[in-house]
Amino acid sequence: MEAFIKTNKTYLVSDLCVKASCSDAILLIPTPVDEKRFICDICEEEFSEKSHLNKHFRCHTKQKLYSCNICGKEFSQKYMPVHVRTHTKEKPHSCDICHKEFSQKGSLNVHYRIHTKENPYSCDVCHKEFSQKSKLNVHYRTHTNENPHSCDICHKEFSHNYSFNQHYRTHTNEKPYSCEVCHKEFSLKSNLNVHYRTHTNEKPYSCDVCSKAFSQKGSLRKHYGSHTHEKPYSCHVCYKEYSCKTYLNMHYRTHTNEKPYSCNVCNKKFSKKDNLNSHYRTHTNEKPYSCDVCHKEFAQKSNLKVHYRTHTNEKPYSCDMCSKAFSQKGSLHKHYGTHTNETPFSHD
Repeated sequence: MEAFIKTNKTYLVSDLCVKASCSDAILLIPTPVDEKRFICDICEEEFSEKSHLNKHFRCHTKQKLYSCNICGKEFSQKYMPVHVRTHTKEKPHSCDICHKEFSQKGSLNVHYRIHTKENPYSCDVCHKEFSQKSKLNVHYRTHTNENPHSCDICHKEFSHNYSFNQHYRTHTNEKPYSCEVCHKEFSLKSNLNVHYRTHTNEKPYSCDVCSKAFSQKGSLRKHYGSHTHEKPYSCHVCYKEYSCKTYLNMHYRTHTNEKPYSCNVCNKKFSKKDNLNSHYRTHTNEKPYSCDVCHKEFAQKSNLKVHYRTHTNEKPYSCDMCSKAFSQKGSLHKHYGTHTNETPFSHD
């Protein structure tokens, strides 16, 4: 029995003593039934075929044999057909339930679990279930407190590479994802996906209590609290309770005065991302919200809602003294002064 390997080690496989000699990077181990196994001499992972070992070996050598003839990006394995679809926008895989299309079969499989509610991956510590293995891996670090990725600018640490990349763009202001309909750019692919639904009106998340549909999973979670009235998140400073962790995080900044979102034009800082987005439109003059009756455009969604009441004549704010109703909350406050003889705005 002979074996060839780079290092000078002796391997015991089954009951065979296999001696190593400095010859090749591939260890070929004959077994009693003449079964061939190929072992990586770096990590010792085993493969049944030499071609599989060669593919695997490139993850150690970083060798990239294949390059895209459109953008020049290089790959270590034959991912070219999948990558080329990022240029051609081809999406050959479609969901047979909602007909959403995907460029990769794996992405379709993950999406399909939205409909089936399948969560095949579970945490062996707390038994929480996940639809994707990558999400389980990220979750597991909440138990181990592992943060292997750190920012070389601010030294903030992250448990996952994806979170690190998202954070890094807050320094570079890079926006690599753009909408193919309106060409708006985004720093996160998830934000592009959510934005794209404003064009398609797709609402893949529905409430199993009242069947109301939402374009974002987070919006469904927030809505679900209106049925359960559950508020599992509480502030450890003032003990105020919230149905959503996002709301708690935003509230907590009223104690810390933290303003993590800054405008890359004037450097003004904000505690909420929505406030930054609204402010940014003062620089771009963008008005993404339009009235479907008269087509008047607005920079903020709240202003559109107020304007829309001029068409519906809706007056949701009423005085608890005289029952007079108003379309705007500010108008109600001004009206209150007629009862209290207070002047809401005074000038010296």
